[in-house]
Amino acid sequence: MQRQNQAQEASLRHIDRSTNYRNEAMVLGFSDLAKLVRERPLVLAKGSGVKVYDEHGRDYIETVSSFYCASLGFSDEELIEAANAQMRALPMYPSAAHRTVPVVMQLADRLAALAPIRNAKIAFATTGSEANDHLIKFMWYGNGFSGQPLRRKLVSRWGSYHGGTIATSALGGSSDLHTSFAVPTSEHLHVSHPNWPGAAEAGESEGAYSDRLAAELERAIETAGPETIGAFIAEPMSVSAGMLPPPAGYFANMKSVLDRHGIDLFVDEVVTGFGRTGAMWGSETVGAQPDCITCSKAMSGAYAPISAIIMSEEFYARLLKGSDEKGWFAHAGTYHAHPVAAAVALKVLDIFERRNILGHVRSILPAWQRHLQSLGDHPLVSGTRHFGLAAGIELRQGQQQAVQGSLKVAGLAKQVYEAGLAEGIIVRPLATCLVMAPPLIITDAEIAELFARLRRTLDRALHQQSTA
Repeated sequence: MQRQNQAQEASLRHIDRSTNYRNEAMVLGFSDLAKLVRERPLVLAKGSGVKVYDEHGRDYIETVSSFYCASLGFSDEELIEAANAQMRALPMYPSAAHRTVPVVMQLADRLAALAPIRNAKIAFATTGSEANDHLIKFMWYGNGFSGQPLRRKLVSRWGSYHGGTIATSALGGSSDLHTSFAVPTSEHLHVSHPNWPGAAEAGESEGAYSDRLAAELERAIETAGPETIGAFIAEPMSVSAGMLPPPAGYFANMKSVLDRHGIDLFVDEVVTGFGRTGAMWGSETVGAQPDCITCSKAMSGAYAPISAIIMSEEFYARLLKGSDEKGWFAHAGTYHAHPVAAAVALKVLDIFERRNILGHVRSILPAWQRHLQSLGDHPLVSGTRHFGLAAGIELRQGQQQAVQGSLKVAGLAKQVYEAGLAEGIIVRPLATCLVMAPPLIITDAEIAELFARLRRTLDRALHQQSTA
């Protein structure tokens, strides 16, 4: 067996390290498909802590935890062993049809106890996209059996991202993606995402700005017809819009509007859940009072795909009414609450308690903020912002006018991303900015190293501009 494993590893090394190997079969999302065939993509072979290593052994600091998800870093032995132990006990069994697995029941109880929703009910899915998609489906189901079948529409925000399914692509705030994929959006309304003080009018206070966004939501609801709208969905922090935190009073103002019209508040915590803001939930940090929450990514440290829909008693009661009438709740998925993923997610919660992850995040926030603000003197940086252990860096030169709702990456942001690879750092470029959200386990020393590499990255991009 040992010789067989060694032979397999040697074979993999031969394939991975052969720079002549052409990719003619694989399609990668968020990529230039023609370039993907012409040029070998960056191939990452292993990871440890806050770093990943490519096929040639070069290290990169992962400043965005991959897709904001590797919260406990790469290659955590406790998470690996939790997966291995469950693999040995019961590697796979669907949780459906009045059957489940012990770790799934335990995880549901733990999540319900941690949730910022009283007496919460938990439904599992596989990805954040699925969780948001299924929540829409649940809303339609529950409203239909509760005498409100017209309440099908959702309100979301321009610049947001809620997933890659048809329904969640429509929910997301990219008009470019809506057009490109011919996504039907007839049951989706979009309002402005909060951008304080960037989108404030001259002389407008923070409170007045928040009031104006609430008034915009009110107008959208009244125009569409309050009886046709089921929910408003928002992230605690506008991640894909550039890590934009809400202004003071934003969620209280929006909730007041929603309550007047009997509309639910759905909070998408796929990125902000499990410690990103310094609290377990971003909802707690921004003072939101959600009727439902979706979460994924850091829920398992991203070591195995799993997501959850956390529902209030009142929302769940609508599902129960439909189940009673039909004799069952006709929704399930083969990989929802996969036992291995559930075991890993349980271990994540154990680690949060035992290692005091939230306390650690709060302890390093001063260093994070200090280093971030130090970039303000760089010629390419026009401003920075932070929200917990997340940040946005606005780029000054080469900016293009941002199209409303466009997620396209071009110009300087793309140049800085590519310069970062040369300096051993992976950042996330957006339209006119960079965003970062490193693993929660990052240390003060690693933060210092991250920003040293980032400054060299900005210097490299600046030099490339001056010599172009």
